[in-house]
Amino acid sequence: MHAERISGRTSGRRAGWSAGRIVALAADVVALIIVVWIVMDLLDANRSNDVVAWFHDAATWLAGWSLDIFHLARHWAQVIVGYGLAALVYLVAGHALARLLHRV
Repeated sequence: MHAERISGRTSGRRAGWSAGRIVALAADVVALIIVVWIVMDLLDANRSNDVVAWFHDAATWLAGWSLDIFHLARHWAQVIVGYGLAALVYLVAGHALARLLHRV
């Protein structure tokens, strides 16, 4: 048996929420907010609804840097590419950072 198990303590890596898990969860939540907005926009959700407005505002703030990188003729393509790029970057960067923190 390991000394940690005998003494009743667990190692720091296994106990609770690690910094890597928190970063990965944050990246997942950010990407989810953006994806929910993409779906709402494509389904033409009522923007005067408070929930829809919140997702729109949050997603636009989170993806503001990527919204006009590409200019596409079709609205649906612009939404998918503009917001989708941001969601993808948040996922990839967040999980890469999480893996790095997990190794530390």
